[in-house]
Amino acid sequence: MMAFYFSRLVEIFPFFLRGLWMTTKVAFCSLIICTLIGFILGMLRSSNIVFLKRLIGTYVAFARGTPFVVQIFIVFFIFPEWGLQLEAFPAALLAMAIMGSAFICEIVAGGINAVHNGQWEAASSSGLTKLQQLRLVIIPQAMKVIVPPLVGQYVLLIKDTSVVSVIGVMELTRVGWVTVVRIPEGLMVFALVGILYFSISYPLILLSNYLERRMAI
Repeated sequence: MMAFYFSRLVEIFPFFLRGLWMTTKVAFCSLIICTLIGFILGMLRSSNIVFLKRLIGTYVAFARGTPFVVQIFIVFFIFPEWGLQLEAFPAALLAMAIMGSAFICEIVAGGINAVHNGQWEAASSSGLTKLQQLRLVIIPQAMKVIVPPLVGQYVLLIKDTSVVSVIGVMELTRVGWVTVVRIPEGLMVFALVGILYFSISYPLILLSNYLERRMAI
């Protein structure tokens, strides 16, 4: 029986590859969006504008303090009641952007705040604008603190793509649930799902470990 299930799994393996491609697409697009938004929010959160800091802090607290699946349901089921109707894929990207940018915001803000105040004073005395100070002096130094946890957060975001299956996105986890209906050997099916997730996460784990050692030096 196990041999039969395995042969069936081999037959439908291309279905898993399509799921892997969808997972990769969701992850890649959301990582770009999360990084851009997260860096902007992180720079604003590290500023001296109290109103912005509190506003972004509230957003970050909500995004980090609520389950990701709840955020997906809000985007996919509640937003249409407010006039924002989204298909499953863009809804998944929006939910990932909301959640991921909050975590990246905190990483970026922490990295900027770790730079010594003397660097700000030196940059200011050189006649640079605030934006130039950030771009030319502060951010390059903060990247030593930001990059290792940022890559680690990327790994977590890739794994979080599994949650978007609840709104019908046909990524790896969804493919696994559909396959279990045909092949009632859950361990075999989801072992394959886990291996495929590992195949796209492990290179980032290695990169994170390398960067941590590199930045420590």
